[in-house]
Amino acid sequence: MLSMLLALQYMTLVGGNVSNGMGLRNRSCNSVGLSAPPISTLITPEPVRHSRIPELPLDGSFLFEFLLFLYLLVALFVQYINIYRTVWWYPYSHPAASTSLNFHLMDYHLAIFITVMLARRLVWTIVSEVSQSSGGSLLRYIVLIAARLSLLTMCGWVLCWTLVNLCRNHSVLNLLFLGYPFGVYVPLCCFHQEGGKSQASGSDCEYPADHQQADLAESPLFRPRDFFFLLRENIREQFSSPPHMPTHTCPQHIHSDTPELIRAEVEELKSDFNRRIKEVLFNSLFSAYYVAFLPLCFVKSTQYYDMRWSCEHLIMVWINAFVMLMSQLLPPSYCDLLHRSAAHLGRWQKLEHGSYSNTPQHVWSESTVWPQGVLVRHSRCLYKAVGSYNVALPSDVSHARFYFLFHKPLRILNLLIGIESSVVLYQLYSLLRSERWNHTLSLGLILLCNYYVLFKLLRDRIVLGKAYAYPLSSNSSGLKSQ
Repeated sequence: MLSMLLALQYMTLVGGNVSNGMGLRNRSCNSVGLSAPPISTLITPEPVRHSRIPELPLDGSFLFEFLLFLYLLVALFVQYINIYRTVWWYPYSHPAASTSLNFHLMDYHLAIFITVMLARRLVWTIVSEVSQSSGGSLLRYIVLIAARLSLLTMCGWVLCWTLVNLCRNHSVLNLLFLGYPFGVYVPLCCFHQEGGKSQASGSDCEYPADHQQADLAESPLFRPRDFFFLLRENIREQFSSPPHMPTHTCPQHIHSDTPELIRAEVEELKSDFNRRIKEVLFNSLFSAYYVAFLPLCFVKSTQYYDMRWSCEHLIMVWINAFVMLMSQLLPPSYCDLLHRSAAHLGRWQKLEHGSYSNTPQHVWSESTVWPQGVLVRHSRCLYKAVGSYNVALPSDVSHARFYFLFHKPLRILNLLIGIESSVVLYQLYSLLRSERWNHTLSLGLILLCNYYVLFKLLRDRIVLGKAYAYPLSSNSSGLKSQ
């Protein structure tokens, strides 16, 4: 009988629907439920076990930038075909054109300018890898420096030469389109600051303390950055070593500092994730703008082209560039890192007033790891713990959003597969219904690039699906039971 009463009290404490009905209805809304020892001394949350995923092959920086540049060149060639195509198959008695494209209408300076702008990431990758290479003789070092300066000088000279010729042949309005993306990007970086770096994480998260102190001392977080300061910082980041990949360390023992360390780690990961998403969005829009939109701005008013097909091509280029950059900047290992952190963060579900009136309710404490099912009060609202571990701030929407996005490790990968599969299926449908030679050629070239991206995504999905589906047991060799 005594064991049954203890079991009944335990079920009531974790938020079940069973209640003994004795001594619970006299409590007030601000009480801590049962006048018993703290919940952390009565209930120990079950350890969070993580699946161990295999190391999947990931394209190197140089290879990825080269493939992305090659894809953008193919897309630019396709757009020029859509704009300057001719009816070259007409009989000689009625010659419409002697070539398949109207080459005399093309602006070669614009094409060279776009090519150099699209190659900027590839050039920076080459320069960064050369700058980071250490060792060797003095002669080798001098040769590398000379090659780097020669490459940058050549790119700068080509840009200046094309800009001078474009200024001679086009109006000021057309020239404003050349630098429009930079005009949007610079104010965005100058006046929008992430506060994530100020949230220094503890030693359990394995972030270098000296690097954090330098960031706290140097970064002006609450005032706009000067343009030259921003330019200097960006150039220094390009030539310095790549940023340290955040790491996650599961707490082996729960103590009073564990919740704060987990929340600090989440803040750092949020800042890093937002930075990556901003880079993906800007570079994908930048690529689509210069590949598919800018050539349309320099078309003569007397020339006809298929506007619907060109706009459709613009959207496809943006989606494909977005998926390629997402798959590279958010690899499976990084998504697994976010998933592990979200599993330790937990989530709170807001409840209506008056519900669970006979269930013990506790005052939320920032130094407590709350188990699943517990009811707490915070800011005059009632919340229920959803995750196995719950250290998130109940009223913080960003914590709830972080848990929603990453508590399922394959959510981002499934989203990318769905987007890329929809694009491929639509292009196959358009290819079957196409009646013009330029449409058939364009779709065939773009599909070849999309097949490669979709293959890599499906390969990762199959491998990771089997890894995460492996049964979670304490004796399993494929798990970390921390």
